[in-house]
Amino acid sequence: MAVILFSVLLIAIDQLSKYIVILTLKDNPPKIIIEGVLNFFYLENRGAAFGMLQNKSLLFTIVTVIVIVVLLSILFKDYKRNSLMLNTCIGLILGGSIGNFIDRIVKGYVVDFISFHIFGYDFAIFNLADTFIVVGTFLFLLMILFFDNPREDDHARRISSRSK
Repeated sequence: MAVILFSVLLIAIDQLSKYIVILTLKDNPPKIIIEGVLNFFYLENRGAAFGMLQNKSLLFTIVTVIVIVVLLSILFKDYKRNSLMLNTCIGLILGGSIGNFIDRIVKGYVVDFISFHIFGYDFAIFNLADTFIVVGTFLFLLMILFFDNPREDDHARRISSRSK
């Protein structure tokens, strides 16, 4: 199944990037990529996004397992009817969630390393798994807001056929 392979590829990319960061940046100064804008450095994040909920690993484990189960059930329920966009969103969110979940289980924290400074403000430090989750969620929201929902179309057709 293509979505599962896509997710596995994203997990591998995420885990490889974190491995490289640990080898090259742990206990070393940051790597400046674009002066004043983009840096790479090693950070152990024991919280959620933006460092919230520090040391709540049981909560993250429960939430992650629920997210994975829900996404897999959506994926497999109507796989052949799912749009490419929906399957891509599911693959991105699954890959990112599992990538960070592996860190939490194996290390007890998530390795973050990408640091942006935009218009003089520090953006949250994140990793590739976080990027996959955010992009997948953003695309999913766009899909819901701007594209037809097939279930609504089915409902409208049923109502239309009853009135004839």
